[in-house]
Amino acid sequence: MHRRSDDEVSFDPRSWVRKTSFSAETSAEQSSLSRSSLTIRRRNLVMFGAAVLVAAGLAVSWALWRGPAKPSRPMSSAATAGPAGPARAEGLRRTFVIARVQDLAAALVAEGVTMERAVRLGLVANEKLNAAPGELRVSLRFRPGQPGGVDSIELRRADGSGLLLRGDGAGSVDAKSLASDRTVEIKVVRGEMDANSFYSSAVAAGVRDSLIDDFAAAFAFDFDFQREIKPGDIFEAAFERQVDSEGAVAGSERLVYVSLQTGTKSRALYAFQPPGDAQPSWFDGNGVSVVRGLMRTPVNGARITSSFGPRLHPVLGYTRLHKGTDFAVPVGTAVYASGDGVVEFVGPHGGHGNFVRIRHKADLETAYAHLSRFGPGVVVGAAVRQGQPIGFSGNTGLSSGPHLHYEVIVNGAQVDPMSFQLSQGRSLNGQALEAFRRERDRIDGLRAAQNG
Repeated sequence: MHRRSDDEVSFDPRSWVRKTSFSAETSAEQSSLSRSSLTIRRRNLVMFGAAVLVAAGLAVSWALWRGPAKPSRPMSSAATAGPAGPARAEGLRRTFVIARVQDLAAALVAEGVTMERAVRLGLVANEKLNAAPGELRVSLRFRPGQPGGVDSIELRRADGSGLLLRGDGAGSVDAKSLASDRTVEIKVVRGEMDANSFYSSAVAAGVRDSLIDDFAAAFAFDFDFQREIKPGDIFEAAFERQVDSEGAVAGSERLVYVSLQTGTKSRALYAFQPPGDAQPSWFDGNGVSVVRGLMRTPVNGARITSSFGPRLHPVLGYTRLHKGTDFAVPVGTAVYASGDGVVEFVGPHGGHGNFVRIRHKADLETAYAHLSRFGPGVVVGAAVRQGQPIGFSGNTGLSSGPHLHYEVIVNGAQVDPMSFQLSQGRSLNGQALEAFRRERDRIDGLRAAQNG
């Protein structure tokens, strides 16, 4: 039988420690030196890696600062190949978002593109897009089987316009401006009120929860959602959205039409931005604004717990006139100014707790009580706009639970906020009315096409 010599390699791990005649003291000294050497090598590797990262960042920054470099000879494939992930090796598409066009070169390097080519592409993109600020959606297409080989780069702004870059790898870059690839479509949903809430009814019908507050706000001047809306009432919402060339929804959706039909009345409203206005608002089919003197309810999602009139006070224990309307809402719910005006009082006010009073006209005021805190900038003498948060609901003063106490005061006397007669909103005329009619007809046409 062949016997293994001491110089032969054994496959038994136990035999991999060489026998030595050194003393135990010498062995310990060598072990200590080995550990010190290993520590030094590890430290050097860490420092080298950090230096490489810093150098790469400085190279990108320097190249972007100094401008386009002179064309150079193509490097060999071995020299230009960078780290490749599965997506790049298989020729797939990679999509991500950068905060600004100046970040493109660094993002390309992270995707395995060589430093030289990444900088060249970044410079071209920066020049063609005029270094404009704003996020860009970047789509990379990689060549099959070529690590780091980007075939094309598509950059899209929020409006869908952008730039297409192609390079042959030898120094030239072809840049093509892209028009917006977005098309506008409208989606219509219809539903019935259930026995729970408008929120659950709208979600069940297909209205996105982000649009529900906008729907309710459109009817803030016409309906009391707690007392006037019943199960079986019909609502409709049409929202507009942009779709890209691949059918994906791009950006946020926008309500353009809402309607509500109860047992006693119906209302249909269109979103329109008149010339000179800062933002769209709601108008009926004749071009009359829904915005009137005061909102019916100055807080969203509220339930009326006490109406105007005589009642047994829940804290004092005797009957007296309740001079406003109570809305039960969680502490911290935003409370809005129900109309344009000037703040006359802000601060603690006896049983009202934290209290705000706003004068809208010489003979018209509103008041908001039991607040937990006040809105920013709400001080005596401050001008406020309708719908501006002026405070947050709470449970301060003589209050038996979290709620908002709301008053409407005419000629110094409180009146029922729910029955107070509001003036008619402004009416569009001239060119503004013509523009509104075109928008109304466009929305109606899209609704009819979808409803069949």
